[in-house]
Amino acid sequence: MIRNPRDLQRYTASERANHWVVGICFILLGLSGLAFFHPAFFPLVHLFGGGVWARILHPWIGVVMALFFLIMFFRFARLNLMGAADWDWLSKVRKMVDGDDHDMPEQGKYNGGQKLLFWGLTLSMVLITVSGVVMWRSWFDFPVELVRLAVVVHAAAAAFMIGLIFVHVYAAIWTRGTIRAMLYGTVTRAWAKQHHRGWYRQITGKN
Repeated sequence: MIRNPRDLQRYTASERANHWVVGICFILLGLSGLAFFHPAFFPLVHLFGGGVWARILHPWIGVVMALFFLIMFFRFARLNLMGAADWDWLSKVRKMVDGDDHDMPEQGKYNGGQKLLFWGLTLSMVLITVSGVVMWRSWFDFPVELVRLAVVVHAAAAAFMIGLIFVHVYAAIWTRGTIRAMLYGTVTRAWAKQHHRGWYRQITGKN
């Protein structure tokens, strides 16, 4: 697809690949995790070659996701530090939901909502990873009481993360032009100026 040379690069190819590896791992982990969570979802194991293979692959896919999420964390953590403008943006988010986003506080590369999402996903990832290691009985041998607690934490953190991802996907679809950034790496100048004016000024040197 031919893109306007005036478009702004929002993500590099490496950043996009990092995002999609984490996203694909999340989907695979969600499907296999649901299969273990409730008998009604157990047929999902056939997507992985059966129950045994699903049980073997689930933790290893989790390792891949944790490693790539760690890379993503170090790439974007600094850009997601909360500031006064972000809290101001969050206090007025209802206006944006109602379609009146022209008077929202100026934002950098990420707005307050995206930053909270980032830290929520980071917390979920830490809890899921730590509890997953405790549950991985093939490699580790923790006390059974700790394993039982880990199972509860793992399920709760996974449910929380799934909820955050739904919000992430919905917001990306709702804000027209956002998905394109993660597919092709670019956004239009008009999109950047409207949604992330601070970042637009930083990149272009224009108001």
